[in-house]
Amino acid sequence: MITNLLVANRGEIARRVFRTCRDLGIATTAVHSDPDAAAPHVREADAAVRLPGAAPADTYLRADLIVAAALAAGADAVHPGYGFLSESAEFARAVLDAGLTWVGPPPEAIAAMGSKTAAKRLMAEAGVPVLGALTEPTEADLPLLVKAAAGGGGRGMRVVRTLAELPEALAAAGAEAASAFGSAEVFCERYLPSGRHVEVQLLADAHGTVWAVGDRDCSLQRRHQKVVEEAPAPGLSPAVRAGLHTAAADAAKAIGYVGAGTAEFLLGEDGRFWFLEMNTRLQVEHPVTEAVTGLDLVALQLAVAEGELLPGPTPPPSTGHAIEARLYAEDPANGWRPATGTLHRLELAHPYQEFGGSGAAGLRLDAGVEADSVITPHYDPMLAKVIAWAPTRAAAARRLADALARARVHGPATNRELLVRAVRHPAFLAGRLHTGFLAEHAAELTAPDGAGAERAALAAALADAAARSAGPRGAVHRALPSGWRNLPSQPQVKRYRTDAGAEVEARYRLTRDGLRAEAHPGAELVEAAPDRVVLREDGIRRTYRVARHGDRVYVDTPAGGLALTALPRFPDPTEQADPGALLAPMPGTVVRVTAAVGDTVTAGQPLLVLEAMKMEHRVAAPADGVLTELRAAPGRQVELGALLAVVKTTTSEEA
Repeated sequence: MITNLLVANRGEIARRVFRTCRDLGIATTAVHSDPDAAAPHVREADAAVRLPGAAPADTYLRADLIVAAALAAGADAVHPGYGFLSESAEFARAVLDAGLTWVGPPPEAIAAMGSKTAAKRLMAEAGVPVLGALTEPTEADLPLLVKAAAGGGGRGMRVVRTLAELPEALAAAGAEAASAFGSAEVFCERYLPSGRHVEVQLLADAHGTVWAVGDRDCSLQRRHQKVVEEAPAPGLSPAVRAGLHTAAADAAKAIGYVGAGTAEFLLGEDGRFWFLEMNTRLQVEHPVTEAVTGLDLVALQLAVAEGELLPGPTPPPSTGHAIEARLYAEDPANGWRPATGTLHRLELAHPYQEFGGSGAAGLRLDAGVEADSVITPHYDPMLAKVIAWAPTRAAAARRLADALARARVHGPATNRELLVRAVRHPAFLAGRLHTGFLAEHAAELTAPDGAGAERAALAAALADAAARSAGPRGAVHRALPSGWRNLPSQPQVKRYRTDAGAEVEARYRLTRDGLRAEAHPGAELVEAAPDRVVLREDGIRRTYRVARHGDRVYVDTPAGGLALTALPRFPDPTEQADPGALLAPMPGTVVRVTAAVGDTVTAGQPLLVLEAMKMEHRVAAPADGVLTELRAAPGRQVELGALLAVVKTTTSEEA
């Protein structure tokens, strides 16, 4: 019997495992890096052990420190979560060698699936269809996908459309893989731009029972990392579904699998499918399977680790449909740039169930953060997962989109608006899914909402005026609110910038009859308070909720929210950057430099690569010219806005 479980992970998955432990009466132990000292998962555990340092390589990837932490805290079992060491056979062996219970598959099974190239060979021998690795790709094989042989999560992957791109893609993917997984091994396989990513949830006990617990579609991805997942996978024929489940079960049996795992497949338009990899751990998207089956997959993991039988020869049937959206701290309209900073608020407007299967609430929030959490560049940018269940797919999509739109998310930029638009997109609702979906519809999904920004700016300005009018009275006459005018004058003007970079302004007057909006002829102010503004526009009444944090203003409506940055009335000329200055677009670590001082460069040419939030990001030259200064070096950590390089631009006079 497990009495005290250490979760060798952080954030959302640690909190998720702790919830089940509380239900089962199991004590919990957390581990944490220095940046995570005040994280929610640390506070929720019964005990916590510090892993000195900040970088994953010094903390969550140190098997020796984690095993020592478990022994010191009196834990008798270790759950690896997902990511980090969850698919490390060496870590599993270290846990077992220390006399602890390992909540995962046998180390031999992990090792068998640890290399994607070796796994493909093993699966082919077991009769599972595979997409073979290409040792010497030719033009006929294009396009190609370069993939890391170890690990996953979209890291160490590059799409290659011409053979000329292959050497650089191999080098970049290998470097990223080495940083993320400790192995630079990569391989090539055919890339199907219109293929679907479909997977099968597996559960197996130590007594020979193997469950194929339904399937999921995970095709909506950005940079080969999943964004939206759903169960069951829509549009599969009974024959294809049965074939996928059989192939997944055969894969598990071929390696003597025990515990929870996932077999991932690439599904072609003609219904043929090929094995991609097996994730020997719990998946991020496991809640959609829990929602349609009513199972607690973590509880079953623990039961199997204790040697129990699965409760029956076959899993329960699926009921209804569930869709999960991953809320990331990133800006889709700006190259998916990761965002950091303080998360001031994260809340759903509707009541929701914190945990459970397909219950009556139909909405679930799994978050690794909460109000006042600090989002750092050290870890994955996922803030939370919002999961909706309903009797039908259309109803689940509608419930999820509405929950996301009404959510109040204040802090770093997120992909919330993209998620809402994606789940409401006609092609998504029609089930026309493939791994290139987000790229194909990028223009629609990331287009700025000009009208919405104008309304939000007006609401923000009126709320600010209401706050000032309710504050201390003016020095001339203490009975008069700030901004009051005795005679008609020019309207007050407030300027804001959206996260997309657009500048909007709002105009209003403070009259004898109170505040009056000037932005739209049909706009009538109904109510103005520091945190709430009601406008009637062309006969339609709308309510705006307003919150401020420094110079950031967050405006929320039932249709969605918008973040604005208040601009100063008179910009500081010293803050204007030289057009040839290359500033760090995010905090991170320099991993590669691809140019040298004295080089002639062109606008858009990659000069260096930053690693932030477990992903690599190219930083390009801001203009044509000569690289005259370079302050970046591999291994150097930089802050947001730090000067990285200077390009002396070519002027017309010089030309």
